Amino acid sequence: MVVSKKNYEDLRKQRLEENKKRMEELHLPQLTQALKTAHSPTPSPMKRTKPRVIGTEMVEVRRSSRVAHLPAPVYKEIVVYERVELPRSGRRYSYSRRDLGNRVYASDEARDYAINKAEELEAKLEGGHPSFVKPMLQSHTTGGFWLGLPTHFCRKSLPRTDCTVTLIDEEGEEFPTVYLAHKGGLSGGWRGFSIHHQLVDGDALVFHRIQPTVFKVYIIRCKDYDEEGENLEA
Repeated sequence: MVVSKKNYEDLRKQRLEENKKRMEELHLPQLTQALKTAHSPTPSPMKRTKPRVIGTEMVEVRRSSRVAHLPAPVYKEIVVYERVELPRSGRRYSYSRRDLGNRVYASDEARDYAINKAEELEAKLEGGHPSFVKPMLQSHTTGGFWLGLPTHFCRKSLPRTDCTVTLIDEEGEEFPTVYLAHKGGLSGGWRGFSIHHQLVDGDALVFHRIQPTVFKVYIIRCKDYDEEGENLEA
């Protein structure tokens, strides 16, 4: 029996509809689209831009009702330093600021000469009192005027709190300075001592502690190296 052309077309359409329904039940169209998307080239990412701030406002932070009546905590470390002021004296000194453009640096020979002479002088000092030699640098005599002291000496022979340290020169003049224990050095008052005695880079000082916060200071000039050399040549 020969099937007519019309019946064949009807059967073909019916079969197509059945296959379409089966594919939809198996989610084949969605799987096909997902595979196409997975194998497609990834577009280049767009440059992210910062959001424009239209405005800002202060808002109150919610707090628990149990602590709402208490003051808000402050998460800051409070450090208290005792300020040490130099004692006032009847004598007033006027110190002019040095021109930093005229700095003169000592030669290695002159610097070594001053240190050796200072160490020789230190060896002749009376025993029983601690001492140390401090070579001068530009930071000690110009600009910052900060004098750091040897750490081991500060720990062993100086107070652990800020205080006034008095420096006595070879003429017997006294110069009060501020000793900062947490930094281990002389701050306020050291500038006046340095300028008054015209200290320069290369000089060497001998600090001899004669009382808990009093030092006798001896100055060895590096310029004496050149003068001594000229005398030998003559």
